[in-house]
Amino acid sequence: MQLALAMVAQAPTLAAWSNFFVIIGTAAATLTGLMFIVVTLLPNIGPRINSEGVATFSTPSVVHFCVALFLSAALSAPWPTLWPVGSLLGLSGLGGVAYVALVMARAHRQSSYQPVLEDWLWHGVIPFIAYGTLMIMAFLFLSHPADTLYGVAASQVLLLFTGIHNAWDNVTYLALTYGQRNVPPDKPPEL
Repeated sequence: MQLALAMVAQAPTLAAWSNFFVIIGTAAATLTGLMFIVVTLLPNIGPRINSEGVATFSTPSVVHFCVALFLSAALSAPWPTLWPVGSLLGLSGLGGVAYVALVMARAHRQSSYQPVLEDWLWHGVIPFIAYGTLMIMAFLFLSHPADTLYGVAASQVLLLFTGIHNAWDNVTYLALTYGQRNVPPDKPPEL
């Protein structure tokens, strides 16, 4: 009974973070929309883009943005107790770790691009740390909600920055690889 009363009393802890969640959620939603625009424009840059490469290197950015958005929405909801929030954090972290493993398997299998160390870090290690942190925060959330929100916030920012970095890498790679094919031979590409 004491634990239940403590969980209800801690619910206002989430309200103190509402501005942060709105900012992260807005950024994640906006960046997700921009990714849809970029993917829509891909057919206009040249030959058919390998869907295996898109699934491996572009889709994870959208997933990271959507997880950051989902967490912002979940943490902004008026929960009467905190246990559902802890459960959502744990499930998000577990799902994220599983998804990162799938992305790494795809990156290893695909043949359209040979990943380098930076790719393994930004598509595997860093997202794994973000999702793993969410899992750890989920276990600690009910007993230390105010403290664990800092870890959740760090995970959201890490997912947002990972998505931004990976999206930029993808767009730059595609522009340099496929965009130069449309340049006439007598005119050098402009940077």
